[in-house]
Amino acid sequence: MSASLEATSPAGSPGKGLHVWLWIVQGLLAAAFLMAGGMKLFTPIAQLSQKMPWVAQAPLLPRFIGVSEIAGALGLILPAATRVKPGLTALAALGLLTIMVLAVPFHFMQNDAAHAPIPAVLGLLAAFVAWGRFRKAPIPART
Repeated sequence: MSASLEATSPAGSPGKGLHVWLWIVQGLLAAAFLMAGGMKLFTPIAQLSQKMPWVAQAPLLPRFIGVSEIAGALGLILPAATRVKPGLTALAALGLLTIMVLAVPFHFMQNDAAHAPIPAVLGLLAAFVAWGRFRKAPIPART
């Protein structure tokens, strides 16, 4: 394995490669959740229910999910980038993981199993960020 992709340096501290991979995944997840959350939050319910039939029965649920996804996306980036309460980044990843863990069976319950892999992959990526920022490569707070 190349030195840039090693998880830890010889001294046992997180390597630069892990930090870089975590930032890449955080950015990709933030973009995905900003787009998905924005769609659920700002698209009229009538239009949303054409794409997602369950919305007609629970019109406030996609709004709640949209707000949660946007908050999670911002939480993946802002605390870590500003180094103000950077531990919130791992918690945001954990929150998004929770949403995705709930989304997978929801797709099956809606007879929409073809779309279940998307939240499964997003959940795995969120789990990677939570693990990385909690355990292996936490970002120090600004002093």
